[in-house]
Amino acid sequence: EMMLKREFMPAGCYFRGAGTKSGMLSNCFVLPVEDSIEGIFEAVKWTAQIHAAGGGTGYNFSHLRPKGDTIGGGGLASGPVNFMRAFDAETSIVMQGGTHRGANMGILNADHPDIMEFITCKTQEGEIANFNISVGATDAFMEAVTGNKSWNLVNPRNGKVVMTVAAKKLFDQMVQLAWKTGDPGMVFLDNLNKDNPLLKSQGPIESTNVCGEVPLYPFEPCNLGSINLARFVGENKINWERLKEVSRLATRFLDDGVDASKFPLRQITWAARANRRIGVGIMGWAEMLYQLKVRYDSDEAVKLARKVMGFIRKTCHEESERIAGEKGVFPNWKGSEFEKQGKKRRNVAVTTIAPTGTISMVTDCSSGIEPVFALSYVKNVVDEAGLTYTNPYFEQALTESLSNGKRGKVGEVLREVVEQGSVQNILGVPKWIKEVYRVAYDIEPAWHVKMQAAFQEFTDNAVSKTINFPVDASAEDIEKAYILAWKLGCKGITVYRDQSKAVQILSTKGPTSAKATAGKPVIQSKLQLEPL
Repeated sequence: EMMLKREFMPAGCYFRGAGTKSGMLSNCFVLPVEDSIEGIFEAVKWTAQIHAAGGGTGYNFSHLRPKGDTIGGGGLASGPVNFMRAFDAETSIVMQGGTHRGANMGILNADHPDIMEFITCKTQEGEIANFNISVGATDAFMEAVTGNKSWNLVNPRNGKVVMTVAAKKLFDQMVQLAWKTGDPGMVFLDNLNKDNPLLKSQGPIESTNVCGEVPLYPFEPCNLGSINLARFVGENKINWERLKEVSRLATRFLDDGVDASKFPLRQITWAARANRRIGVGIMGWAEMLYQLKVRYDSDEAVKLARKVMGFIRKTCHEESERIAGEKGVFPNWKGSEFEKQGKKRRNVAVTTIAPTGTISMVTDCSSGIEPVFALSYVKNVVDEAGLTYTNPYFEQALTESLSNGKRGKVGEVLREVVEQGSVQNILGVPKWIKEVYRVAYDIEPAWHVKMQAAFQEFTDNAVSKTINFPVDASAEDIEKAYILAWKLGCKGITVYRDQSKAVQILSTKGPTSAKATAGKPVIQSKLQLEPL
């Protein structure tokens, strides 16, 4: 009933996997990569098995010894980046024989000696193309950056300092590359583990899934699903009673998914049932704001984000406790913070905010907590011509405001919106529509970060969000966003400056900035670090 009403949708893997021979209901996995030839290629084999079943994989390569380091037989180590190419090649090969594209998240910690090679590994278009990459940053690293201090690069094999560099210089290289290509993102490792209930019993989490919304232990998967907030507004107010009921049922639905799912590796089955991690998320946030006539980039919207996500998480926690009373706690509950607090839980974590690419298209709403990308845009997922979408809430508001026999005017405005994506510079549109119907590039990056942080405050796992920048944004703008995200407690950050890749999934026909861009100098990055 929830699915038919488009109130809740499980992740796309449920639709691909349920009732099939593979029967896998999870998209997200993390695999360990050990510092040995056997360990590395065992992980490549596991990756192939997961990709063949339709899953994506995340890794932290920081345990691998650096390039040029000694190995047992007297040779020299290849280093993490070269081995990433083996995982990338596997992904391309398996992808050709499957029905769902494989994808990976690669993380290398900021203190690894090969960090410069890592952050530049995607500079060439098409190189390591099946990876998102992120730098694993501790509070110590970010404090060294903001304090303009030195930073040690350490060999993970023996703990010895290989080189001491200026933290800010290293950070600046990350920022300029993100400006140029969108990579690397950042994973804030201490924020990741701050509320981890298994930190003392199982150790820290070091990696995430492909889009960063689920921090996972080795072999751990996550079952995801999202509530479509656009369906919970009526008469200019939120239907809290129905939202509570759907949040409760979604928790039970996904917990059942842990048992219903089949996995390609025994280790994954064990990890799935040991922690029973699930992720009830949301989508359609932008449409909820449209219906409530609340501007996305406003204190009112940030306050409402905390209220809505706080309500959902409280409901999901209560349901997890209720299921624990019926079916028992998750096996790793013993020794966890929950046991110390006397809280019985069925699941180690229950809320996540995923990017909801496929299911937001199925339910015809905006992705996750993103603002609407454009009021009318082309999505390049089917063929070269793409599919054109116009936001129905905007079209309805425009039609009602410009009624009075002016249907021709509505059509004229819509044609202009298709060209520009935004309504901000179009004449004859009421001021209140311009105020409410904001799109991704109308919004200052700081507001994107503030919104992510507001939702993260009430999300057990993590939040997947893209911080959008217009084409003429500077590297300094991206630097400010990275530092703000860390300070506000985000677990990671992904940025994208419009047109920084040759091919991008979402695009408008018009520019993403009113500022002149002709003749703007391209930032060149000096891709090397010198020791202090």
